[in-house]
Amino acid sequence: MPTKDNIVSIFALGGLSEIGKNMYAIEYGNDIVIIDCGNKFPDESLLGIDLIIPDISYLVENIERVRALIVTHGHEDHIGGIPFFLKKVNVPVYATRFTLGLIELKLKEHRFLRESELIEINSESNFEIGEMCISFFKVNHSIPDCLGIVFNTPEGTIVHTGDFKFDLTPANNEQSDIHKMAAIGNKGVMLLLSESTNAERPGFTPSEQMVGKNLEAIFKKAERKIIVSTFASNVSRIQQVVNAAEKCERKLALLGRSMVNVVKIAMERGYLLIPKGMLIEARDINELPPERLTILCTGSQGEPMAALSRLSTGNFRDAEILSEDTVIFAAGPIPGNEKNVTRIVDNLYKLGAHVIYGSGSSSGMHVSGHGYQEDLRLMLTLMKPKYFIPIHGEYRMLHHHRMLAESVGVKQENTFILKNGDVVDVENTIARCTRSLPSGNTYVDGVDVGDMEFVLRDRKKISEDGVLMIIIPMNKQEEKVIAEPEIISRGFVDHNFSELRKNMNQITLETIHELHEANRYSWNVMKKQLKRTIAKYIKEHARKEPMIVPILLEI
Repeated sequence: MPTKDNIVSIFALGGLSEIGKNMYAIEYGNDIVIIDCGNKFPDESLLGIDLIIPDISYLVENIERVRALIVTHGHEDHIGGIPFFLKKVNVPVYATRFTLGLIELKLKEHRFLRESELIEINSESNFEIGEMCISFFKVNHSIPDCLGIVFNTPEGTIVHTGDFKFDLTPANNEQSDIHKMAAIGNKGVMLLLSESTNAERPGFTPSEQMVGKNLEAIFKKAERKIIVSTFASNVSRIQQVVNAAEKCERKLALLGRSMVNVVKIAMERGYLLIPKGMLIEARDINELPPERLTILCTGSQGEPMAALSRLSTGNFRDAEILSEDTVIFAAGPIPGNEKNVTRIVDNLYKLGAHVIYGSGSSSGMHVSGHGYQEDLRLMLTLMKPKYFIPIHGEYRMLHHHRMLAESVGVKQENTFILKNGDVVDVENTIARCTRSLPSGNTYVDGVDVGDMEFVLRDRKKISEDGVLMIIIPMNKQEEKVIAEPEIISRGFVDHNFSELRKNMNQITLETIHELHEANRYSWNVMKKQLKRTIAKYIKEHARKEPMIVPILLEI
């Protein structure tokens, strides 16, 4: 149902009490504006799932009121769900020039670019949607062209910071617009939504310039080829690798599809400068002496199919890592990826490489794009909000951010720590959280998108106890078993399986006979009864619960 004209509602369908799949919304009257539409990657428990995107069922139900999608920046956890969203809710997408380049790439892959309306904005853009006046301010992050968003509504000003830090000496010279933020705060901010990723870390985030100096030092010492792995979207980091390679008279090769694609977009749109003649094709890597070569690749998070993982196991066609090569992880591991990164580091050491890895402070090869506690305090001080919603973080991060807000004067009762789907309504300058909307995860498995809980339950069951297929040859006309059932097992192990097989055959024949005696010839009835009786027997005698799949072979 549409909200009342004098109520502005704020809610998230992703990004609260989690890292990833960010999606927020501002609703006023008959207008809904979406902020970001990201994805997150599954953990090991989600067998076969490729991506997780937000549940947009509420937006689909209210499609006639959804007016626009505004994107703060181009990271996957902010744009990864856009193709899936637009296929169901096709609204104009507003984003900066670089971000649009990344979105266009995704839409081309999904063959949906022609059907999409993409509108370029910048920090000076202003436009109206219904009674909401929308403007922007520039923030610094680990990817170019990042924005915070200001919604001026009849009920007050709402600010969404996007992802940010305050880097006074950014490598790309994209300083945060502190004066504009202060002016917004001086006019009065009713409610602030601010990211919380590093709310537990004291101090200010180090400057990206630190990484550039450390990279140059490593490049000067390296005697053979250098392999640098980082996020493809971190264009400032890539530029610093280019600068270090140029000073040491090294050529540069790109490995990994996303690295090649993002570098191409960044060069075409003027965000990345690579000297003419420096870039070489992957197939030419072995034509150069190792001391004159730098390889820039994907895989800093230990992704199994990324370039660095394949290099570490000797499975990359165009290049190999040899003894005395230098490998640099120019990105810190995202929580949850440590195990995969450690496996690759071990493989690299086995190859005899010099490996530089670890968190930013320990290796000097990475600084976060997310503000530490003092950055977050500064944003709160500039905006001076009456109400505050910490976003983009796990629960403990949101909690620490709330304490930071209290330290600069935001009343404890004016801070809302929400779950995805919770709604904050602001009416007559009073904010309350009294209701919630449908929310959750939507799974992407190949070309299939939707609720796959039942599929995941089956996969988990098979992965734990295997599957038993009972093939029953029957005479189609006489409805009689004409041969002994055949039992095929996959992933099911038992030292006494021959006896189990014999008894399962007997149980199968007895079950079918009993059903025939009761004149219950339906295959569906027979299948359910077979699954029930065989499962009971296996559980009692083997203490396992494999998936039981009866198969009727009609002859």
